[in-house]
Amino acid sequence: MTYNQAVQYLFDSAPMFQNVGAAAYKEGLGGTLALDEHFGHPHRSYRTIHVGGTNGKGSVCHTLAAILQAQGYRVGLYTSPHLVDFRERIRVNGKMISKKRVIEFVEDLKASLLEGRLEGGYSFFELATALAFKYFEEQKVDFAVIEVGLGGRLDCTNIITPILSVITNISFDHVQFLGDTLPKIASEKAGIIKPGIPVCIGENINPEVKAVFQNKADEVGAPITFAEESPLQFPFWGSDFKPALTGLCQEKNTRTILTSVRLLRESGIEISEKAIERGFAEVCTMTGLMGRWQILSKKPLTICDTAHNVGGLQYIFRHLASIPHQRLHLVIGMVSDKDVNTVLTLVPKDAICYFTQASVNRAMPAEELTRRAKAIGMQGATYTDVASAYDTALSNASADDIIYIGGSTFVVADLLAYLNTKH
Repeated sequence: MTYNQAVQYLFDSAPMFQNVGAAAYKEGLGGTLALDEHFGHPHRSYRTIHVGGTNGKGSVCHTLAAILQAQGYRVGLYTSPHLVDFRERIRVNGKMISKKRVIEFVEDLKASLLEGRLEGGYSFFELATALAFKYFEEQKVDFAVIEVGLGGRLDCTNIITPILSVITNISFDHVQFLGDTLPKIASEKAGIIKPGIPVCIGENINPEVKAVFQNKADEVGAPITFAEESPLQFPFWGSDFKPALTGLCQEKNTRTILTSVRLLRESGIEISEKAIERGFAEVCTMTGLMGRWQILSKKPLTICDTAHNVGGLQYIFRHLASIPHQRLHLVIGMVSDKDVNTVLTLVPKDAICYFTQASVNRAMPAEELTRRAKAIGMQGATYTDVASAYDTALSNASADDIIYIGGSTFVVADLLAYLNTKH
């Protein structure tokens, strides 16, 4: 079996949410618990940090992992979705899991199913999570930073008992699964709050949402800290220090990360200020993070970002407006299960739009996105793939323009895959 065959087996045997959406969603922890039993409860052999929320999870996970790595710990990192290669999801000290180990896992899985040691019916994410947890045990990590896949309460990562839970923020996303109000969504996210385990809440959306978290923490006896009410206590912050991740949304992520680090230090984990500074400064190179306000070139300024809902994109468009430029070229595509109409109302009115679609089944057809945009007075051309939209924007842009590519994680994924073929 080749690596591509192994990954395709996972994709085909258990549909991947990023490709098909709701059809791949499996509610409940039964499958995860069965896999956990089969593999010997590997997550119990190392300390975990559990990170949920609507936006900012990836940035927070990667930066916390980088800080712990900078301190000298061996750190596992499990995130989703991947952009170019499945192995991006599972890393140890920034290095992706080997192709050989993925193949071995799939071959063992097939044999276990054939011999009746495992029953079938697992989702793609259940299998990926089982692989990650087992791999981290094999690699003898000190810590593993685990990103929630979807929601929290019923997410299959929620079998762990972490040393710290982090909830970045709450915004409208996946409402078909998590609820159509912010308190309902918050209640699902609050499901990762565990008895007696400290929890850091990154952003107070409103009093109702704050109350959901406070009530859950009180119910299970979990010490709760709201990052927005927690003073920053690190002397380098506010000086000429330049973190690798920039953008308006990173200001809130930074406070969440620093508060989380303070809670880890207070629990007895050694983390120096030098490690904190290095983690912030070198997170992209240390952990392989891509697609977060990623600057691809400076003339013209070309940026891609995986923000894909109203909560994330409102920060993106505000930041773009704050950068001096002649014209804004916006290569945008979205998936059909997002609040597309509201996002379109956020787009700067003077943007030159290139409406496109990613190569996943969930992608809204570019023609439909164009139709919705023109219905509210927007103008732009239609492109059936990200590469042609990007190339056209690049050919139209002058040195003082901005090109932004986003609207969907999968638009960024297609862009980075395309750029990889050109290098």
